[in-house]
Amino acid sequence: MAETAPLSAEEAEQLARMRYRRALTRKKRKEREAASEVKELNITAMMDMMTIILVFLLKSFASSSAAITASEDVRPPVSSTRATPKDTVAITITPKNILVGDKEVVRLKDGRIPESQLQGRLVAGLDAQLKKEVQKLKYIEERNPAAPFTHELSVIADKMVPYDLLLTVLYTAGENELQNYRFIVLQRDSE
Repeated sequence: MAETAPLSAEEAEQLARMRYRRALTRKKRKEREAASEVKELNITAMMDMMTIILVFLLKSFASSSAAITASEDVRPPVSSTRATPKDTVAITITPKNILVGDKEVVRLKDGRIPESQLQGRLVAGLDAQLKKEVQKLKYIEERNPAAPFTHELSVIADKMVPYDLLLTVLYTAGENELQNYRFIVLQRDSE
């Protein structure tokens, strides 16, 4: 083994200073790390934040979630009902077209469904769109048991829509597992 030469007094002093600086640097670093650690949580601020979120969520859920598209072509009948609309599949029947949600699926000719769209009482374009909507609702139910598929349908129809047209639309909806109908009406002002 190779022997190392003894250090001179000056070299020994430099080595001691270097070790002291390193130890001092390590001590300062540990103090900085300890100062930045969170020793306790401020539970009051956290509770304030949770209360605000809770109030916001309650307010959001309290409002009606049913989105009804207003159209100049549709003038629903007036009723004295107090029921609030639910968020369901919505079919709108105007004198010019049939919509599912906001999407036009059938354009009417003189207030009637074109023969090319009819298969008996089944409306082809409406049937295809309702299949997609029902499939989407079933997929949501699969993933979220809190949002069950209720087989409900909201019908927004002009008060002048012929009864036969309404029956044809309801037949098509029934063929797509939408058996519970809700007719959207305007609420009469209570005097």
